[in-house]
Order: sequence, then structure tokens, then C-alpha cells
Amino acid sequence: MTQLQEFIDYLSTPRKAVIVTHHKPDADALGSSLGLAAYLKKIHHNVSVITPSDYPSFLNWLPGNNEVIIYSEQKKEKIAELVKDAEIIFCLDFSALSRINSIGEMIRHATAKKVLIDHHLEPEKFADFEQWDPKAASTAGLVYDLLISMGDRSKIDSAIADCLYAGLLTDTGGFRHNNTRREEFMIASDLVSLGANPTQVSKLIYDNNTVERLRLMGYVLSEKLIVLPEYKTAYMTLNEEELKKFGSQSGDTEGFVNYGLSIEGIVLSVMIYQRTGEVKLSFRSLGDFSVNELARKYFNGGGHRNAAGGTSETSLQETLDYFLKILPEYKDKLISEQ
Repeated sequence: MTQLQEFIDYLSTPRKAVIVTHHKPDADALGSSLGLAAYLKKIHHNVSVITPSDYPSFLNWLPGNNEVIIYSEQKKEKIAELVKDAEIIFCLDFSALSRINSIGEMIRHATAKKVLIDHHLEPEKFADFEQWDPKAASTAGLVYDLLISMGDRSKIDSAIADCLYAGLLTDTGGFRHNNTRREEFMIASDLVSLGANPTQVSKLIYDNNTVERLRLMGYVLSEKLIVLPEYKTAYMTLNEEELKKFGSQSGDTEGFVNYGLSIEGIVLSVMIYQRTGEVKLSFRSLGDFSVNELARKYFNGGGHRNAAGGTSETSLQETLDYFLKILPEYKDKLISEQ
């Protein structure tokens, strides 16, 4: 971390702390936030965890979940007050304040010390302290590294270990993605020694489907998966009516985009879906093909080289048409990947 000793000194006095993570938080975002919150409470800070939106119900088991404050119009005033009164604000698993919607401007103008803990590319420079490493597979791993560097390994109990393990597990795709380094296995091993239960965490995240989600997945794979072998690309689309037909809840499409990459010869997989009027895109790639570059250039997004997201202000069909229009620009790069 930048200015580690100054950060340690600042935390030596009990503070009012706020932890915020990105819109539609995943297991890494929420797990790292709740793990950090539990640690901060152990060293006598007053901690509030805030999310800009709801998140998948299969994450509700995470220790501390019942205390998370989810943004809504009814809670807007309370959240604004917490941010205003905070002495230190932790921003986890996002690289720009725009990723947390209207809370971003609250934080930008807050007088609190700001801490960025993140592994996404090209972070916005707004924080007083940074624990940032784009080579790290997960923000949960960066939280672990921070606690170790502060000399507080002994304060990681089984609940904190489970939270951090969940983030590490999912952001490495079960230790299958190419962001999985030796360091990720070392962190996972130590978290297990500190009480994380890898079998239970894996089951609660990956084997906790509703019937509706499984039926939606079957529909997507059988009816909505399009393969473009000349571009080594696969894509899927889902409109709002289709999501409603299958009773889809927040997070139900999580991971669908990865199935495209499981097809032999595919380098780029894209999921485009519409929910509550918004059109979202998820990108995954193999090798050196940068979906971060594509998402930033054309879809107001970003992320990692091989995993990124974006948004569109046009309709689902117009977004798809636009994506197909720009795809030839990347043909040479895509077909050169082995």
C-alpha cells in the first residue's frame, strides 16, 4: 500500500468508517467488503457497508450480509449522512467513482480520508491511500495482503477467511482463469488454515441455483447462443421479456458469458442483456485479446484484459447491431489467437 505506516497510524484511533463497492456487486466485491468490515470492527472502528444496488441472493450467506445498506431512494438520505460523517471511506473492487452511481459524487466531495483497494486497470486518482495491483486476481486477495502487511494475520478468523476466500474463488473462476498465479494458491491455502471452508463456500456459490435460473440457462444455451466462427466469437442476448418469462432475479445471468469461451476455437464471448430498461454487456476473452480495450472504446466500460463490462444507451437490438458492426475491426486480432 502507498503510505502504509501513515495508514496504520490513522487506523490506530477508532474511526467512523464506510465501505462501498460497485454496482451489482459480485462475490469478490461483497466478500472483500464484508471481510474488511469484520476486521475493522475487531480493531474498534464503527463500520457501515454500502452497496449502490442489490445483488444475487446466493451471496446472502456471507457473514455480515444482514448489516449491508443497499442504496434506495428511501435510504439515500441515510447513506448521504453516513458518507458525510465518515472519517475514512474504503472503495473496494472498482476503479472509478462513476461505478457507484450517485454515491460517487457523495464520496468525491466527502472530507474523509479515502482508500482504494482494487485490481482493475487505469484507476481514477481520488484516494489518499491505494492498495492497487492489476496483476492481483481479486480484491479479496488485496485485502488479505493488506492485513498481512499490517501485521494482523492473527485477526483473520473463519468468518473473514470465508468472505475473502469467496472473492478469490470466484474472480479466478475456481482457480481456472489465467489471472491465477502462484500467489492466489498461497493466499487460498493460508485462508483455509485460518478457517475458510472451501467445500462449503464453493457449494454456496456454485451449487445454489433456483429452478428458474437453471431453466433460463438452458434457454440461453439452446436458443440464444450464436457462434461466429469467422471471428472466433460467440454471443448471447436476453431482452427484458425473456428475463421476466423465466422469473429471473438479480445475478441470474452471472457466469453465462463464460459458456461461450468453453466452445472450441472461441476467443471472444459476449453477453448482452436488458433489465429494467438498461442494456448491459459482459465480455470475456482468451489470450492477449483485450476486452477491456473494446469495452472502454465503445461501451463506456472497462475492467481487465480478459474480463470486462459495459453499458449502452440504445436498445438491445441497436446495441447488438453496433457490436456486430465494430466486430470486423478486431477480426485480425481474434483470428490470430490460438
